[in-house]
Amino acid sequence: MAKKETKTNAMRILDKAGVSYEARTYPHGKEAVDGVTVAELTGENPDYVFKTLVTVSNKKEYFVFVIPVALELDLKKAARAAGAKSVEMIHVKEINKVTGYIRGGCSPLGMKKQYKTYFHETAQKNPVIMVSGGKIGTQVALDPADLCRLTGGAFADLCKDI
Repeated sequence: MAKKETKTNAMRILDKAGVSYEARTYPHGKEAVDGVTVAELTGENPDYVFKTLVTVSNKKEYFVFVIPVALELDLKKAARAAGAKSVEMIHVKEINKVTGYIRGGCSPLGMKKQYKTYFHETAQKNPVIMVSGGKIGTQVALDPADLCRLTGGAFADLCKDI
């Protein structure tokens, strides 16, 4: 008997919206691994694997930024994209309370509330991007335009220059 695939909230949202995606899993322990390692474990180009970062503004608004795993979020560019005076990363202890996810399993889809979401501009040039499927060890690969549309997101220059 074949093992039934366990659907995450993110996958259920994609299914309900009729969006095509590919679920990918990778071996893991209890702790999250960095995104570059996730790219290696899934055999994917790190330019196509994105991490989901949650910030809070000076006005206590939450914003989500989805950027390539090998790059670093530029907080000034992120604040400019979000129309905020400043943003800072939320504390790891707050991730579950704010998003419903745990560190390393945070997906831009299926958070407790849909926060304003911004994708690094390189995402729109990729035929596919891979983001967390909503739990450690699970990724979803899909068209970045579909993901942007579902989150009500926008593309912007968000990362520190290399």
